[in-house]
Amino acid sequence: MKPFLDHNFLLQSDIAIKLYHQYAKDLPIIDYHNHLPPEEISSDKQYQTITEVWLKGDHYKWRAMRAHGIDEKYITGDATDKEKFLMWADTVPYTLRNPLYHWTHLELQRYFGIKELLSPANAEDIYLECNRQLSQESHSALGLLHQMKVEVVCTTDSPTDDLSSHKAHLASKSPLQMLPTFRPDKLIQLESDNFQIELSKLERCIGSEITSYDSFIAGLEARVDYFDSLGCKLADHGLNHLYIASSDKINLDQVLLDAKQGRMIDPVASDTFKRSVLNHLGECYAQRDWTMQLHLGAIRNNNDRLQQLVGADIGCDSIGDYNQMEALASYLNELDAKQSLPKTILYNLNPRDNAAFAAMAGNFNDGITQGKMQWGSAWWFLDQKDGIEKQLDTLSNLGLLSHFVGMLTDSRSFLSFPRHEYFRRILCNLIGNDVINGELPYDEDLLGTFVSNICYYNSKKYFNFNH
Repeated sequence: MKPFLDHNFLLQSDIAIKLYHQYAKDLPIIDYHNHLPPEEISSDKQYQTITEVWLKGDHYKWRAMRAHGIDEKYITGDATDKEKFLMWADTVPYTLRNPLYHWTHLELQRYFGIKELLSPANAEDIYLECNRQLSQESHSALGLLHQMKVEVVCTTDSPTDDLSSHKAHLASKSPLQMLPTFRPDKLIQLESDNFQIELSKLERCIGSEITSYDSFIAGLEARVDYFDSLGCKLADHGLNHLYIASSDKINLDQVLLDAKQGRMIDPVASDTFKRSVLNHLGECYAQRDWTMQLHLGAIRNNNDRLQQLVGADIGCDSIGDYNQMEALASYLNELDAKQSLPKTILYNLNPRDNAAFAAMAGNFNDGITQGKMQWGSAWWFLDQKDGIEKQLDTLSNLGLLSHFVGMLTDSRSFLSFPRHEYFRRILCNLIGNDVINGELPYDEDLLGTFVSNICYYNSKKYFNFNH
């Protein structure tokens, strides 16, 4: 029987142990997709309580607490930070076999040196000890990132953001690179209540009224240039699915005007507008050597009761059951035909689509850029041990795992970076088992290079971040 969360956690063979400790463990982290608040990085925020930095905004934990029967007051409500932490501690013993059990204790170990299992019996002592350490410089926002050897973080930002935090951080000469990511979803979803608000913000950003489709595209491109001037290298789109344009002539100027005035829009016209915008943006990204990320398949804000009580994005999203391939193939093909397909990372949320997404990515490599088309790391509901192993196996079968750009946190929490360690351990264990089974040769140089590239060097080369 192995001890829980020891030095060789998840590593089941001597080969896996050697690969992890000699070739993966100490590599820096490039976190190319997350939702960290940039203002907390630029101000090097010092957190008052473990609740503030650990539970606030963590949808994974909120869902578990609701399932455990914890009242919303202690999740997103007006309970004190201590009360919320105690309710999380009450929940943790019931998360056995959920990835939260691993993540919780990895985070307590790595950031605070706490090796006890969190429970109601020790919750108050752990709360006080974490708060004591959080008052130290080593546990500020930048301190927490430094502890994990984070080299680059790419935040997720609206096109209308002034990026003042990124400017301030750049001026600070910090060794950490914090770069923006262009996320225009709210300016593409015409039917959303946010569209008119975001359009008005865009008009203020560019200093002129948007009255036509062409002026809308010009406004978006101006913001792409602004992001590019501050080192942006990635765009991101979180969509249910891609869109198919109508073969009929659609007046895109009228579609925009109707959306601006809050009028109903024919679904076919709406999809045609969105597809046209995405086509233009894809070309913009390719011209600037950006990477386009497509996160596809979430069905969001399913619980009206909780949304009315708390708001959107509070842990009531799920795996959508959408048809993805036809529209995705059409979109990628149209950009490729014009030699305007940027480097692209595809992420699926429905596990039934694993093989389909991995195969689709392989259709559009150009023979120039190694791994140009990526099938991204296991995303959201899939970024646990089983999901990571299945993603690695499927990519190995249908693509070149050797060129994979590896893990990311996709998190709002500064304490989530042990997920990179989690991924690295799983990867090394998978390779170790293959060697034991005679499916891979035991060539330490070959395998060590393979592992270190996936964990760090591939992403460093692929995104070409310039300090």
